Amino acid sequence: MNIGVLIPIRLASERLPQKALRMMCGRSVVEHLLDRAVASRHVADKRDVVVCTTRDASDDCLEETVEAYGCSCFRGSSDDIIRRFHDAIEEFGFDAVIQVDGDDILCDTEYMDLTMDKLLSDSSLGIVTCEGLPLGIASKSFSRAAMDTVFKHYKTEKNDTGFIYFFTKTGLCAQGVVQPLHENHVLDEARLTLDYEEDFQVFNAIFEALYTEGQVFALADVVRYLRAHPEVMSRNLHVSEEYWRRTEEKAQLLYRNADGTVQNVLDS
Repeated sequence: MNIGVLIPIRLASERLPQKALRMMCGRSVVEHLLDRAVASRHVADKRDVVVCTTRDASDDCLEETVEAYGCSCFRGSSDDIIRRFHDAIEEFGFDAVIQVDGDDILCDTEYMDLTMDKLLSDSSLGIVTCEGLPLGIASKSFSRAAMDTVFKHYKTEKNDTGFIYFFTKTGLCAQGVVQPLHENHVLDEARLTLDYEEDFQVFNAIFEALYTEGQVFALADVVRYLRAHPEVMSRNLHVSEEYWRRTEEKAQLLYRNADGTVQNVLDS
């Protein structure tokens, strides 16, 4: 099995432009995220970790940073992440991929491995996701066959928000789920994804407290820190309502189901 990691990122973010290149503890956000991806035991070579970005000139600096780190960069469609993923899988010849969101700087390596473990252990599954973890911690793993199925059925080409719903809400792919391993991995109120300035403030505080060069700190360390510092965790909680409202508004994604009917993923 040729296994890779796909991370969609573009610098022309509507809410927080250039966020992937912001600096924390002397390194860029994307470098901190790549640390976690390359630590996966399913990654045989750094080059198998692929940042999937756009062909826009605004993403040239991102490609330079990723290549300097030693990982790969694939450049494709600006708004059509399904096509971007499909084309990247084709180019790199992956049989299965771990998918990590570019906004999820603390995406946990252990759960990357667990989702891929489950996918590889059951040939009936097309995708494996996580449930019960703090927002921004979870990853997914899916097969090339699942990617091909979604690519054949999706209709909406502007799918940069909610693209994973084509895999998880349509019935096109058999889905497995990984649950939290420990109670100290659960913190429902935490928001650990980077969309707003307030999110960056939370991440910056966490990294200043926990980061040591050359090491990847654990999810349990993050949960323990946030439980001990509720004033940090509360800095970005007020943006959650807008985040979910915006997600629902933008995730109006059409696909053709098994009987040929076109419908919205949110109506599935």
